[in-house]
Amino acid sequence: METVEVVVIGAGQAGLSSAYHLRRTGLVPGTDFVVLDHSPAPGGAWQFRWPTLTYGRVHGMHALPGMELTGADAGRPSAEVIGEYFRTYEHVFDLRVRRPVDVREVREAGHGDRLLVRTSEGDWSTRTVINATGTWDRPFWPRVQGQELFRGRQLHTAQYPGPSADAFVDKGVVVVGGGTSAVQHLMEIAEVARETVWVTRRPPLFRTGGFGPQEGRAAVALVEERVRRGLPPQSVVSVTGLPMTEELRHARERGVLERRPMFSSVTADGVQWADGSRAAADTILWATGFRPAIDHLAPLRLRESGGGIRLDGTRAARDPRVHLVGYGPSASTIGANRAGRAAVRDVRDLLATAAGTSDSDASAAQSAA
Repeated sequence: METVEVVVIGAGQAGLSSAYHLRRTGLVPGTDFVVLDHSPAPGGAWQFRWPTLTYGRVHGMHALPGMELTGADAGRPSAEVIGEYFRTYEHVFDLRVRRPVDVREVREAGHGDRLLVRTSEGDWSTRTVINATGTWDRPFWPRVQGQELFRGRQLHTAQYPGPSADAFVDKGVVVVGGGTSAVQHLMEIAEVARETVWVTRRPPLFRTGGFGPQEGRAAVALVEERVRRGLPPQSVVSVTGLPMTEELRHARERGVLERRPMFSSVTADGVQWADGSRAAADTILWATGFRPAIDHLAPLRLRESGGGIRLDGTRAARDPRVHLVGYGPSASTIGANRAGRAAVRDVRDLLATAAGTSDSDASAAQSAA
């Protein structure tokens, strides 16, 4: 077992932002705090993005604190550009991320007020945890009647290999989902597929107006309200709508973005709606989003009856030793930066209080002796 003051779980945008601010407080990485990342290389979830998602097509990438991302080639895959940026960032600020490390659970240590973080590479005893695990490891697959009967191929965005894969070229493809990723997949696949069908649960909302700070704050507030009520968070993007770009306008003119409502069942060779209409398909691509990767926190019983974790700032309401960064309202690159700074501010106060308590206990023990 190793002993530290802070364990940061995850080294994506939220984890690196938190580690940067811990470093600035004077804590020493590897001694006072440790960053654990289960990914094989720097880059967070970005390293797993599909090859045709170039840096120029990335939606709302914000630089990490203290170091801008400059001179990037907009035509290069985002996985390469951001992976290299994160690698340089870790080196410049000497963050010493340990990887690959799978965190299996976080629980009470059984002595004092410390937490036990159990991992594939050993255990850590810590005063506080900053959880920055994001959502990429928990793709959401809706359950639909007959899904197991489908003879074709089913993929999720987390597995999307790009439009040139065998699953799409000259195939009939159903794309399910109304978010940015779904639309990007659909427009790419439509260029190579025999036929595409776009399915969403709700009619898509296309945003034609501007989106400034005021609109951004309003969108974040909607997500924040759910978290305050202890409900599972929605993504910030889900409440902002799809920006109507030139690319989307052209796709609408070509008929690519003709949306159909959610089908009622999956058949052996396609999908079927409640009215009996059908669409043949070789592939179903579920671009249906992700859920927070927080199962390792289950022993602490942080969830509310509504299914989410209620937060006070970034602190879990049920256990202020645990901070969630990149969760709910901070699940964006700029939100993760701000939340990392806020979490470290609270952690610093907690550690100062703990140090004061320890000094008082030591003085009392000496007096008693």
